Amino acid sequence: MIAAHRRNLILEMIRADGAVSISAAAERVAASVVTVRRDLDQLAAEGLVTRTHGGAVASGSSREQPYLEKLGQAAREKAAIGRLAAELVKDGDTLVIGPGTTTEALAENLGGFSGLTVVTNSLPVAELFVASPDVEVIMTGGSLRGSIRALTGDPTIAMLGGLHADKTFLSGNGLAADFGLSTPALAVADSDRAMARAGYQVIVLADHTKLGVRTAVRTVPTAEMTHVVTDAASPAHELEALREAGVDVHVARA
Repeated sequence: MIAAHRRNLILEMIRADGAVSISAAAERVAASVVTVRRDLDQLAAEGLVTRTHGGAVASGSSREQPYLEKLGQAAREKAAIGRLAAELVKDGDTLVIGPGTTTEALAENLGGFSGLTVVTNSLPVAELFVASPDVEVIMTGGSLRGSIRALTGDPTIAMLGGLHADKTFLSGNGLAADFGLSTPALAVADSDRAMARAGYQVIVLADHTKLGVRTAVRTVPTAEMTHVVTDAASPAHELEALREAGVDVHVARA
């Protein structure tokens, strides 16, 4: 069993039961205690679980991960997602791009397009286009939320209210087929909803650590998503449920 699949199985156990012991996880995935201990350490390093002496417990869904913490999480997968998501963009598109390290991975692949208009509330996304003269960047107003390096609040929502974009690209803290895209923070959710309403297509970018996860506030119901771009380590049952809900699912190979 490959490591990513094994860790997904362990993570599913923790999310289902709230906790798992090392011995129980080892039995479930048919691996050694030493291997499972390393897996739990890796999941804890990614902020997905909290380690205990004999195993791990589920991390709180109300926690908003700091930006620097998210930078190192599933970096290879996010890069692959960004490359694949860029294939959904056409020259001349008007795009809304939300905050997050996965949407930043998309922005890194858009410099070669011509005639793009990018509307964003993300400081890192905007900065990635500084050297791209063929891309017009429009930033929303709002109050700076340092934890995600993005602008939120009433000015953000008001600016997006009059916008009609071709595509909106969003990320989040959780994506579950039976719930939708979600975030722990209400202020972020309000801005993300406004971004989703502004786009003719809503494209969700989420690596495997987000699949099957529900956080406090839903931003986009599954029925309102056009595409989901994820990576090959995502749980197969979640991907199938998204397809059954009418979402086009694209799987990137890291």
